[in-house]
Amino acid sequence: MLYLKHTNMNKMEKKIKSNETNRRDFLRMGAAFAASVFVLPLSGTRVFGAHNAAQAKISIPSVKLNNGLAMPRLGFGTNTLTGEIGERSVADAISVGYRLIDTANIYGNEAAVGAGIKKSGIKREELFVTSKLWVDDAGYESAKKAYQTSLDKLGLEYLDLYLIHRPRGDVKGSWKAMEELYLAGKIKSIGVSNFDSDQLAELMSYAKVKPVINQIETHVFFQEHIAYEALKKSGVQIEAWSPFAAGRNEIFSNKTLAAIGKKYSKSIAQVCLRWHLQRNVTAIPRSSQKEHMIENLNIFDFELDKTDMQTIATLDLNKTQFPEWG
Repeated sequence: MLYLKHTNMNKMEKKIKSNETNRRDFLRMGAAFAASVFVLPLSGTRVFGAHNAAQAKISIPSVKLNNGLAMPRLGFGTNTLTGEIGERSVADAISVGYRLIDTANIYGNEAAVGAGIKKSGIKREELFVTSKLWVDDAGYESAKKAYQTSLDKLGLEYLDLYLIHRPRGDVKGSWKAMEELYLAGKIKSIGVSNFDSDQLAELMSYAKVKPVINQIETHVFFQEHIAYEALKKSGVQIEAWSPFAAGRNEIFSNKTLAAIGKKYSKSIAQVCLRWHLQRNVTAIPRSSQKEHMIENLNIFDFELDKTDMQTIATLDLNKTQFPEWG
């Protein structure tokens, strides 16, 4: 996710709380959502936090990246979740079934994320952990140091995925460093974030290791059809860093999405995540509220029909909902 300046963090956190409140209000008005904790095995093991052994097991499907590594199709985003809230949120997310955890150096929460992972008690090999290289650390030597700093903060021995957060500075030097770390087995996969098609093409012109992912802004209001088709053609997985547009454009009270949700007895959030899933887009929704974490996981028991997908396509505004982050 794109960087929010620290001076704007408090304002954004207030907006997030407001958006989550609106979402709760909407849910209370009639959209059904899951209120139980699931057992969600990713590798045949029992997930922590299952309150009722009789509950149905739900498996999070995985996507095979272009290097052969399997990654969950639904994960947990952590931007703005810092300190004790961040630690608790990550531990809660893992307890209800998330195995893909996304963070970044610039989020200022890698230590909290690492503490949450440790608190969960889950085996490291059952998790898929992502972090990102920030602009200030671009370049060959700087990137290697930044990677080790992220590992130290997280308290981990390796990352499953490491991304160049933005296409700024010495991208070529950064990528060379990341390739060497990957080939040495210190990172399981490498990719990029917020690269447009031209920037990605330039990187691939000199890359010895192909990026596995481009993590970008994409949601029902910014469907990124050109980037979507280009990434699909090139074999680079698309990942949505803001699957709900951070609540902007009144997404949680959108009448079109509400009508589709009513059809399946699902919430707007679940409709949005199911739409991503059916487009083969990985999504990393973020929430500090456990009930929303659980709700977001409950998307594997229904399928949007062709008409629904076509209707959602009409919501595309073809422009970012985060102009201040450009």
